[in-house]
Amino acid sequence: MHEVFTSAMLAASVAAAPAQLSSIDELAGTWTLVAADLIKTDGSVVRDYGNAPKGLLVIDSGGRYSLQIFKAERVHFASADKGAGTDAEFRSAVLGSSTHCGQMRLDGGQLHFHIEGASFPNWEGTVQKRNFEFTGEQLRYLVPARSDGTVPVSVWRRLAGQAARP
Repeated sequence: MHEVFTSAMLAASVAAAPAQLSSIDELAGTWTLVAADLIKTDGSVVRDYGNAPKGLLVIDSGGRYSLQIFKAERVHFASADKGAGTDAEFRSAVLGSSTHCGQMRLDGGQLHFHIEGASFPNWEGTVQKRNFEFTGEQLRYLVPARSDGTVPVSVWRRLAGQAARP
């Protein structure tokens, strides 16, 4: 179920939350997406990947990760041949997903994503820093602001049966 947050709650909790991780190993496991929202420049919060986004974040004990976010409302291709998609189908597929993988590190109270591969090629070879809040079962972080000033927010929940690491 998607939680509803006010923009003030989102921004304040993530920006002001003290880093509660002593090691990236504490994030090891599989996480499911709870929310992929967007804080607009006026402070309001809107859905960024639709009303029911899907996502998975897998982190190993050394910090290697794979992250996928998908908008549930993406347009299905009319053809079974992916290469025969229309411009609208390709646009929906690309803008309705965000994936990247690489190495995650904890540095200066921030999560650093060292991105090796990404669905947005411009991110490859970059390091992105995230202010975050970690409660053991939930990870919430702010993505760097977009060119229009909006700030994406990702909220992940640890899958059941995976205890937080000491």
